Amino acid sequence: MLSDDPNNERAFTALAEIVRRRAAQAVEADRDPLTADGVEQERQRAENLAVWALGEELAGNPRAWYPLIELARLSVVDDHEGGLRRLVTAAERDPTGRALVAGIELLRETDLPGEALNLGVGHWRVREQVPEVGAQVVRAAIEAGRPAEARQHLTALRAHPDAAAVARLVPMLAQEIDAGERV
Repeated sequence: MLSDDPNNERAFTALAEIVRRRAAQAVEADRDPLTADGVEQERQRAENLAVWALGEELAGNPRAWYPLIELARLSVVDDHEGGLRRLVTAAERDPTGRALVAGIELLRETDLPGEALNLGVGHWRVREQVPEVGAQVVRAAIEAGRPAEARQHLTALRAHPDAAAVARLVPMLAQEIDAGERV
């Protein structure tokens, strides 16, 4: 499935779980019961390396953006610049904006709202990408402490051609901006 669609999140997650399990089993098989200290850390490291190898293999496909998101997830804390590069490449490979949504969410989750906002502003194409990109950009601006900028992005989101989706998002985002201004 992944050779046909390297961005199939469900297939990637299932395969990643298999390689994680195999890596954990290898650590358990090599474990010395007398030196059990650090086994959990070693298992986590082995699992991450296995998923990293999987992501690297699939990210070589020029259509692949989801493996790059997973590689960024594994690296953004320890290799900030490398993680951001992977997110930028993923955003550039996906014209729909789903990679951009995932990248902005990842940065917001890792408490990097300013970086999330920069990624979104640099790659968001309002009329071409899913409306959720705009919602993520607005939320990143709020979390970065820039409510006025969040309002500007909310105004830009209104230009999206999917008026029904925008109509569902705007009231909720406006409330979030108001709450951000009060904080």
